[in-house]
Amino acid sequence: MNVGSILKSKGRAVSTVRPNATLLDVVKKLAPKKIGAVVVVGENGHVAGIISERDIIRATSEHGAQALSMMVSEVMTRGVISCQETSELDELMETMTKGRFRHLPVIEDDALVGIISIGDVVKYHLAEVQMEVSAMRNYLATG
Repeated sequence: MNVGSILKSKGRAVSTVRPNATLLDVVKKLAPKKIGAVVVVGENGHVAGIISERDIIRATSEHGAQALSMMVSEVMTRGVISCQETSELDELMETMTKGRFRHLPVIEDDALVGIISIGDVVKYHLAEVQMEVSAMRNYLATG
């Protein structure tokens, strides 16, 4: 299974924020949507970074409650690792595990077309494994 299949099923909506937004703005996006990260897009619409719950916790740990008034550009992760619609689940699991992050923006032709979370990867990987188990059981039963 690849990223394109996951996006076809889950949708392509991506929550975004501008670099000059505050961390409080981000918190107000994350909580109601029950998501863990938003993609930071610059004026040209290209991905400038990503900001996650972990980034906000780190900033709050270092700066206290004043962190909520800091700009996203001060806290965001700039070196964003992304994937493409052709990326396979095994590749995503390896990338996320090695990088110790839980969200990958999906980029096609320099455009943001979706986002994949570790929850998505686990959900679809389990479905893939269950299909394989079912196929093996059918094979053995008819064997």
